[in-house]
Amino acid sequence: MARRKRTSQVLEKAARRAAGINSIDPNLNVGNGLTLPAFSTLIETMRTRENSYNTALSNLDKMYHEMLQTEHELADMAEHMLLGVATQYGKSSVEYGMAGGVPKNQRHRGLRGESPVHSSQQPSFITSVNGSGSKNGNKAATTS
Repeated sequence: MARRKRTSQVLEKAARRAAGINSIDPNLNVGNGLTLPAFSTLIETMRTRENSYNTALSNLDKMYHEMLQTEHELADMAEHMLLGVATQYGKSSVEYGMAGGVPKNQRHRGLRGESPVHSSQQPSFITSVNGSGSKNGNKAATTS
């Protein structure tokens, strides 16, 4: 999705105001450096900066899409590289594991709906809970 480009309502209003003031007097000077030429110059500066900003957004969108395309190409090539190692050495080989695959003889299939629990990661159980404040000073004991 392309980034949203910016439009300035202040710029549009100022341009309309400058056109109206120009119909009064093209060289209007209301004092304190407030002149129609200075006003017009600032309007053009804002217009230039807004255009530059919107162009930068377009360039950023282009770079983002190029990066995503390269990322997809990299993912495909990484998969093909692993499959190439599997083809050459086999899916049960040490080389397949070294390339990032899980060797066939090391895969564990669990039952549907169960997450595998390794023997080194046994859950701990709370043996007693005394609510939020304990009356006898004992805390909940955990066992593993």
